[in-house]
Amino acid sequence: MTIFIGADHAGFKLKKEIKEYLKRLGLKYQDLGNLVFDPDDDYPDFAELVAKRVAREKGSRGILICGTGQGMALAANKVKGAYATLACNELTGRLAREHSQTNVLALGAWTVKPELAKKIIKIWLQAKPSKKIRYLRRINKIKKIEEFCLRRRV
Repeated sequence: MTIFIGADHAGFKLKKEIKEYLKRLGLKYQDLGNLVFDPDDDYPDFAELVAKRVAREKGSRGILICGTGQGMALAANKVKGAYATLACNELTGRLAREHSQTNVLALGAWTVKPELAKKIIKIWLQAKPSKKIRYLRRINKIKKIEEFCLRRRV
């Protein structure tokens, strides 16, 4: 599994720590930017890069970091096949994967300390999507909305 990671200026420092953490865990990752600190960069640029790669490469995951994580999740969810969520603690990280089958995790560098971010990432990466019918039914409804909106360009 490859993990694609991206961050804007607000998430740049936390991204560096997360990359070191992923390396210590022996996980394969690819940094899609920003590769240099730029206080004028824009989070949608990195959300789009990561979300498109995750959507194209089956079994991959994405981690996005901005100030709150909200903008990254919002932008990433515009890409068909990317299912992004914001996690603020271990429970929301685990349930995002188990209940919603997310493949992109958004974190807020202003709202989550580095040690907590690492715990969230670890549990999200380890969690398996639930096979319970109610969760599968909900995922299928989300995919139907996605298809309808793409066909109708809504």
